[in-house]
Amino acid sequence: MDWFNVATTLALGALFGGMLMFSAVFAPLVFTKLPMEHAGPFIRAVFPWYYLYIVVLGLLGTVLAALAGANIWVLLPTAVVGLAGVYTRQVLMPQINALRDRELAGDKTAAAPFNAKHRLSVAINAVQLLVAGAVLAYWAYPGNVPPVPGFVG
Repeated sequence: MDWFNVATTLALGALFGGMLMFSAVFAPLVFTKLPMEHAGPFIRAVFPWYYLYIVVLGLLGTVLAALAGANIWVLLPTAVVGLAGVYTRQVLMPQINALRDRELAGDKTAAAPFNAKHRLSVAINAVQLLVAGAVLAYWAYPGNVPPVPGFVG
């Protein structure tokens, strides 16, 4: 396995593992262990970093996979995960935060759009997690990683 194959494996593993850890362990712990008046502001402060993590590892994984000679079944979904992170971080998250602020300030008309956009962000994140896991599994399956020229294994 050459350097780009190893680096791609690490990037895809870190992408999936980080997303899984955040979604399944970290976020639920924040809301069960911190008082609600602290949990909301804390998780709001963490989310931009979480999505930046997805963007960087999604796009880095795509570049590394391309350099390793990966096929479209690795390149396209990994790029989509990263680009969906850009959309969620730069477009959807500010809208969600603004709607939540309005709702907390007493604007009852903000509740429905907040809930809809929040559900959309959760759905996007769930799809990103599933896609990242599928790509990692595909990459790890024997025969899907491009062979190293001159290597006899």
